[in-house]
Amino acid sequence: MSAEETAETKTRDFKENEENKKAAPKKGKLAGLEGDVDLQFLLQGGELTKVKSDSWQKKRFYRLQEDCETMWHESNKIFKKNNTFSIDDIDSVRQGRGSEGLQKYTDDSSEECCFSIIFKGKRKNLDLMASSPEEAKLWVSGLEKVITHMDNLNSQQKSEHWIISCMRKADKNGDNRMTLKELKHFLRQINIEVDDTHATMLFEKCDTSRSGTLEGDEIKQFYELLTYREEIEVIYGKYALTEGQMSAADLLKFLKTEQMESWSVEDAEKFIEKYEPDQTAKQKKHLTKDGFLRYFSQKEGSILNPAHQPVYQDMSQPLNHYFISSSHNTYLMEDQLKGPSSTEAYIRALSKGCRCVELDIWDGPDGKPLIYHGHTLTSKVLFEDVIKAIKDYAFKASEYPVILSLENHCSVEQQKLMAHYMTSILGSALLTQPLGNEMPNALPSPQELKGRILVKGKRLNKLDAAFNNNNTEEVDSVSEEDEAAEVKEIDQKTKPKKSKIKLAKELSDLVIYCKSVHFNSFEHAREKQAFYEMASFKESKAKHLADNSASAFVHHNMDKLSRIYPAGSRTDSSNYNPVPMWNAGCQIVALNFQTPCKQMDLNQGRFLPNGKCGYILKPEFMRNPDSQFDPNNLTKGPWLQRKTLHIMVISAQQLPKLNKDKPKSIVDPLVRVEICGVAADRASQQTPHINNNGFNPTWNKNFQFTINVPELAMVRFEVEDYDAASANDFIGQYTLPVTSMQYGYRRVPLLTKSGGVIPSAGLFVHIMALDV
Repeated sequence: MSAEETAETKTRDFKENEENKKAAPKKGKLAGLEGDVDLQFLLQGGELTKVKSDSWQKKRFYRLQEDCETMWHESNKIFKKNNTFSIDDIDSVRQGRGSEGLQKYTDDSSEECCFSIIFKGKRKNLDLMASSPEEAKLWVSGLEKVITHMDNLNSQQKSEHWIISCMRKADKNGDNRMTLKELKHFLRQINIEVDDTHATMLFEKCDTSRSGTLEGDEIKQFYELLTYREEIEVIYGKYALTEGQMSAADLLKFLKTEQMESWSVEDAEKFIEKYEPDQTAKQKKHLTKDGFLRYFSQKEGSILNPAHQPVYQDMSQPLNHYFISSSHNTYLMEDQLKGPSSTEAYIRALSKGCRCVELDIWDGPDGKPLIYHGHTLTSKVLFEDVIKAIKDYAFKASEYPVILSLENHCSVEQQKLMAHYMTSILGSALLTQPLGNEMPNALPSPQELKGRILVKGKRLNKLDAAFNNNNTEEVDSVSEEDEAAEVKEIDQKTKPKKSKIKLAKELSDLVIYCKSVHFNSFEHAREKQAFYEMASFKESKAKHLADNSASAFVHHNMDKLSRIYPAGSRTDSSNYNPVPMWNAGCQIVALNFQTPCKQMDLNQGRFLPNGKCGYILKPEFMRNPDSQFDPNNLTKGPWLQRKTLHIMVISAQQLPKLNKDKPKSIVDPLVRVEICGVAADRASQQTPHINNNGFNPTWNKNFQFTINVPELAMVRFEVEDYDAASANDFIGQYTLPVTSMQYGYRRVPLLTKSGGVIPSAGLFVHIMALDV
């Protein structure tokens, strides 16, 4: 080792030791992982090579801090204040050279030494290389265990975890005592602003030893005082009629009267056995207030019906009878003018349950096809690399079929190479023949197509030719390619000429159930279009049809697939409202998954039930040819199930601070409740804002909505930080179908802009629906 390397090592060790001195206690513990070898390895830490480019590959020390929820890492940046990231910020750990960066900047020989930390939201991946395969396995195994542990905590445990973590941070000198100054700092950390008089009153009430600090049982008393919830006290008190506690019979009465649920006595006793923390009460088959509070942190107490969380719908209907989670310009990480193209974008979309991804393919200069946004400055990614990523991640989130929507701009030679890559890489997963031995007359079901990948694109001939060797050579341009033409038209302010494209037979033959055709009219489609032929519609065309010919559009989509895509003018990768398209029965409503927005919230809400598998069965009235359903003109029919929905927004818990750099910045929260569905059902109401309290604001505000078509309606809860001088800031949201809601008192989890769960935050609501 050179003198320079020795000095660098000593400096690094010194900095790491100085950081470690601040940590207390000395041993990190996680329930169920005490003494775990992988956990102890993380707590000890070690040196890893951080990979950013060919030339930037530097050794850095990483370790799990004693709170078991924060990773510390060494940094040579002088002014960098925060050398940590939270375990909660990690989406997954990817073993091997699974990221684009590691594939580009490391050799095949380092495969087993590499791993990537994939973060939630838009934060870049952290690509790392260990000194040996064994060490890499220890890092990956340890991190996955800690992540799994954090994910498995219920909302109450996450809340407690978060509060204790904030307490630890407020204890500046690490003496396990809390001064009045530290208490004020802690209250600001958890999003409460109180005046000095109230803070002093709280402190003195808990400082029973009159020592001027809180410690031991005094801190416990302060915690209980802080987390006291009056609304839970009132509800529990009403039904705790057996020795001041809830018996199994009391619990059943609460569930029947308030929650409108039918549990058996055995179900109630099993629940008490599973969730009651007090052993004495458990022996009596009683539920204490702590056990009752725990009910709301479990799936049973959540707003989303637990019966709708796994795949519960009939998956044996034809493909066109489902809404299909679909992405537009899937390759883009940002905007569609100069944003980066990446295989990571496909991985993220597929990991979110997306079942239809788009590939814009152009000739590459070295004979290899590339994917990028034509006529723009977006970066380029190899078609081959994208197909490899799709192979690896197509069925991790869902086992149901994936559709590759090809926008083909390639020469015949590179089209042949595209076909070769797909057949050789995807193997038996790629559908290359119709199912069965005879020409079908309807699309197969998601169930029949489990684990299969379908190609959507132009085909030289009819599907019947799959059973013989008939083919032609030249075809006209198709609607997907008009997307690229749109961009050119916007850029050059000229209308592009219609062009013809030669199509390689090898690529054409891979298009089985999703043959792209031009849409002329509903009448033409009804008479001339085969069941396997489908059209793509620009959002403006689709909106015009949905507004003016909704009933015809609904009937068209009963036996044909339709794909909707955003206008080329959306250069910022913004999104259109998908709800009117779903109301018209459109299946493949493609959105820019890379853009966090309300439209993506609605998409996430639409595909939240049914195991998040990317397929939602359309209502029966959108599948039955005899149906006269028109979303814009609600006549009598099975779709009309008018209800009055009562929603009471009671309170919120542990809302996140938005400006963490300003300790005194506290949110002023309000809640907006919105109904999204057919035009007659759209409505929005909001609570007043509450000043300076993001920890436990209370509203007790009642809202009433009339819903005509509940099978197409969704409810969206959005929490905002009120600002009198400018637009309110987004805090969190949750969207779900009305038909998947549970009634009664329920907890509503909150999601970030990018769709991740905010660990400790939630709303407490009461929901009731009455038939009109």
